[in-house]
Amino acid sequence: MTEGAEPVSQSRVFTTPSTSSKERSDWRGVKARGVGFIHGEHYWEVKFLEPPYGTSVMVGAGTKQALLHLGNYQFRNMLGMDLESWGLSYKGTVWHGGQSRQYTEPFYETSTIIGVDLNLYDGTMVFYKNGLNLGVAFTGLNKVGVPLYPIVSSTAAETELHLEMRSCRFLSLQEQCLYTVLQHLVDKVHIDTLPLPEIIRRQLKEF
Repeated sequence: MTEGAEPVSQSRVFTTPSTSSKERSDWRGVKARGVGFIHGEHYWEVKFLEPPYGTSVMVGAGTKQALLHLGNYQFRNMLGMDLESWGLSYKGTVWHGGQSRQYTEPFYETSTIIGVDLNLYDGTMVFYKNGLNLGVAFTGLNKVGVPLYPIVSSTAAETELHLEMRSCRFLSLQEQCLYTVLQHLVDKVHIDTLPLPEIIRRQLKEF
């Protein structure tokens, strides 16, 4: 298994311009630059430098087709409004496919750090609040079939978020082979029926 971590010193990733009203007349999001994630386990943290407010401030991920802008005074939870993105609102709800559910308590505090763990091996997305695991928010992301990108968004004026750290984990070639075999088994009880050397069958059971 290979791992990598890249701390980022107060790197501003998202700021909405100021307006005469507390909420903007449009809805904006920012997608991380670079190559999207298609395999591996990826973790990043977003710090709220100001208390979140307004209709929506969200953290999550989406495909290249995810909407990043809405106008005409449409104050909505854009991350998760369709099938192209998955998001957590500061109000504690998670959104995908236009559907929401209560996932955690709302967070209004300055300096709240939301961690996102996107595991494309088991297809899960887990959120953390100030280091506390909030549980699995979404499943099936390993079946999306296209790259996924970190995204943040807000309807509130002068929203300022910072990327605190990011890291990644990739399986070794041997682990990828074991993982692939297990993906095609209904249950581990069938491992002993496989025409494989005993040492490989033992590794499959322990993986």
